[in-house]
Amino acid sequence: MQAIKLREDYIKLGQALKAGGLVDSGVDAKFVIQDGLVKVNQEVEYQRGKKLVHGDIVEYNGEKIKIEK
Repeated sequence: MQAIKLREDYIKLGQALKAGGLVDSGVDAKFVIQDGLVKVNQEVEYQRGKKLVHGDIVEYNGEKIKIEK
């Protein structure tokens, strides 16, 4: 599991997928989220703009990202 350090209070889901290298672009993030392939804290998330904060865990394609301060 890799970690993403927050620069601000939160990071949006689409940005986190891109920053973690799980998708190549924001457009790719949009489609995998819309298709229900991404989970946040073990629940499917459909909002690309979902704000992620310290402690959240994102899962996609068998990989996980943890959001840290």
